[in-house]
Order: sequence, then structure tokens, then C-alpha cells
Amino acid sequence: MIAAELISNIIPPLKTSDTVQKALERMSEFKLYHLPIVNESQFLGLVSEDELIEVRDQETPIGTLSLSIINPFVFEESHIYDVIRLFNQLQLSLVPVLDSNKNYIGVVSINNLLEYTANTYAVKEPGGIVVLSISNRNNSLAHMAQIVEADNAQILSSYVSSFPDSTRLEVTLKINKTELSGIIASFERYDYEVKAVFNNTQNDDGSTDRFNSFMNYLNV
Repeated sequence: MIAAELISNIIPPLKTSDTVQKALERMSEFKLYHLPIVNESQFLGLVSEDELIEVRDQETPIGTLSLSIINPFVFEESHIYDVIRLFNQLQLSLVPVLDSNKNYIGVVSINNLLEYTANTYAVKEPGGIVVLSISNRNNSLAHMAQIVEADNAQILSSYVSSFPDSTRLEVTLKINKTELSGIIASFERYDYEVKAVFNNTQNDDGSTDRFNSFMNYLNV
């Protein structure tokens, strides 16, 4: 996935002649706290809501203000990871996208990114989630997939989390079924540490068996 595929054209950029009031109203309309300033096709930078709300005269054109305009952007062929990096590093609500000649062509908004993430990690799909803790030498997704598929299931999505000063990795698997007891038992049989399980319809920890045994004892 590249930046050009996530561009939203419904968010119009500001011009230097636009007033502070117009900029704030547009931010409110699209639920954003940044907007790009563009003259013709030239990207000038991002203006933030925090600075604009401090301006007393809201009829002031934004081009006449001394604002701390930042200039982050990605090119249209940039990978989505570069977009996510800017969102995270600069705490942005949108990322401008430029073509190879540095002409402005649109933005990727935080809502676009969230929708992409939901689709990529199969958030909307029904299923269960298994979180495994493994060593970084035992990170074979192919083997994990074999274990899941042996139970007539499939991995819908996966991601790996690492931790500072640790040789352990955390692997999160989204699986297309919610009855996970067989899969969990298989992972444990292969010495995987099952750290957490979510949406498991068979989440019995043995209390039912203990209760039945207790009732049988009372009947005796």
C-alpha cells in the first residue's frame, strides 16, 4: 500500500488568503486539528488549531500571521509505513501527499489510516485472537500457520511486537474462528507460550469440571 492509494480529496486545503475563522470552521467540520496551506499547487505547510484559536481577530488572513508552520509530507509513491511514522512522530491528524515535482495532490487523514488499519488487520472480520510470547529465534510464521490450519482454521492477520532489552517477541494472530481450545492446546504442545486469548467461545478454565465433581461428591 502506498500513500497515493489512501488520499482523501474531500478535505480542501487552505489558502493564505483564508481567514482564521474559515480555517477553524473547516477543522471543526472535518474533525481535524491540522490543515494544509496550499497556493495553486504549492504546499506551504500545515497550520495547527492550537495556534489559530489564540488569534484574537478571527477575520485575519492566515497568510499575514506569524505561525509555527511545519512542513511534513510524503511523496505519492511512499509506503504506508512512512505515513504512519509521520503521524506518530509529529502527532498529526493528517499527512500531505506531494507528487514527484512537489506539487500538492491531497492528504491522508487519520480516519483514512484507521480504516486502512481495520481492513489490514481484519478487525471487522469475526474470529478469535491469540497472543504468543516467543523467542526471536523461534519466529516462524509458517509453523504457526501450520498449527492453525491443522485445526481447519486460517490466520486472517498477524503482527509482531518487540520490546527493548528483551529477546522475546509478542506475536498476535487473528484467526477466523472463535473456538480456539484445540489451537491453544496445539501451540502449548509445541512449547509456544500462550500469553492471552480473546473472543474464545471455549474459555472454560476448569471451573465447570470442578463444580460437577463437587456436586457429585455431595450426592454421594
